[in-house]
Amino acid sequence: MDLQLTGKRALVSGSTLGIGRAIAKGLLGEGASVVINGRDAERLQQAVDELTGLGDVIGVAADLSTPEGAAHLIEEAASGGPVDILVNNAGFFEVNPFFEITDADWQDMFELNVMSGVRLARAFMQAMLDRDWGRVVFLGSDQSSKPNPAMAHYAMTKTAVVSIARSLAELTQGTGVTVNTVQAAPTWTDGVAAFMQQMADIDGTTPEQMAKDYFGDGEGRTSLLQRFAEPEEIANLVVFLCSPRASAINGSAPRADGGMVRSLF
Repeated sequence: MDLQLTGKRALVSGSTLGIGRAIAKGLLGEGASVVINGRDAERLQQAVDELTGLGDVIGVAADLSTPEGAAHLIEEAASGGPVDILVNNAGFFEVNPFFEITDADWQDMFELNVMSGVRLARAFMQAMLDRDWGRVVFLGSDQSSKPNPAMAHYAMTKTAVVSIARSLAELTQGTGVTVNTVQAAPTWTDGVAAFMQQMADIDGTTPEQMAKDYFGDGEGRTSLLQRFAEPEEIANLVVFLCSPRASAINGSAPRADGGMVRSLF
């Protein structure tokens, strides 16, 4: 299916690795030009070099956990022309018992996972409305609907972005702009792999056994997929939502969660 993205210009935050990189790759494959972003300049350049063969891609190094970093990305992205598609993917997770999560932990999680998307949407969405076409997609999680008390601060941010996206969608009535959130499954990214290795070393086991236990009798036991999703599996839905083909999907939070959440709606 031709997703009709040739000539569109996209910005994907947090896109040097994992789901964000898979989204950037998917958009490039559909003919869009893409601005990718990461904090580490060396890793960012490596990603640009590896993606360049797929299409028109540039990189902007910026730390989106700060207003200054967001402002830098906004300025650099805008200098290349209108942004038709904004994918708010930047974020991080951590596992920490609720009673050990500090005020600073809550604030740090909120600044990157929530405020980065707020700042970018505030900068680019009005122009989309003025042009009568645009796409904004936030990356949520199964934790948006199924919060784990050991990830309470992370779950809070992933529920917040669903609410923000729906609020922004209300501003799009009668236009060609849509705003949605993808509730992603537990996904095997570099960050998850590193975390699983760290936990395996502590417990004297292997990442493979920990993954098996996670889906066997752990948090992932409700998954119908019974495995971690691949980044491309999440990216496929995001890229579709970014296309003109998805024009009737607005203000929604579709799940690509592998059936983690036991819910009809």
